Amino acid sequence: MQPADAFLVAIATHCGQAYAGRITANEPANPDDPFNGKTLVMHVRHCDPDELRIPFHVGEDHSRTWVLTRTAGGLRLKHEHRHEDGSADKLTMYGGDTVAPGTASRQEFPVDAASRLLFELEGLKASLGNTWAMEIEPGVRFVYELSRPGRLFRVEFDLSKPVPAPPPPWGSDTGTH
Repeated sequence: MQPADAFLVAIATHCGQAYAGRITANEPANPDDPFNGKTLVMHVRHCDPDELRIPFHVGEDHSRTWVLTRTAGGLRLKHEHRHEDGSADKLTMYGGDTVAPGTASRQEFPVDAASRLLFELEGLKASLGNTWAMEIEPGVRFVYELSRPGRLFRVEFDLSKPVPAPPPPWGSDTGTH
C-alpha cells in the first residue's frame, strides 16, 4: 500500500467520529487570534475511498472543512470555507498537493499555484510560503499544522476520546457534506 493510501485509510478508520483538539503551537502569539479560547473539534464526516471531508469547528464557527483527495501522485489538501448562509467565502479551496510521498502517518502539502494566485489577489503575501501538514496516529492523535517562515500553528486532536458530533458545516445538508 502506498503511503498516501495508508494515510487515508488511517484517517477513515475514524469516520463518523468527532474529536476535541487543543493548540500545541501558535507562533508568533496573537491576542486577537480567532482560535484563542475556542472549543476546537474535528469531525471525520465523509469518507469515500478517494476523498475525505473533515469539518474543523472553531467554537460556533462551522465554516471550515478540510478536503483530502487522492491524486495520481499522492494527496491533495484543500480548505473549503463557507459563510453561515452556505455561500463560498472569497478565500476557499486553497491548499496544495504532496510533492514527496510522505508516510502513512504524516503528509505535507506545500501551497499550490492556484492558491498562491488567490492569496496574491487577496493581499495575503505571507501565505505564499504556506505548507500544511497532517499527522495521524490512529486511536491516539491527529495533528493539523500550518507552517511558513515566521509562523507555526499546530492543533492536536485526541483520537482516544470521541466527543459528540457537532452540527453540519455551513453550506452542507444534513447528509454527507
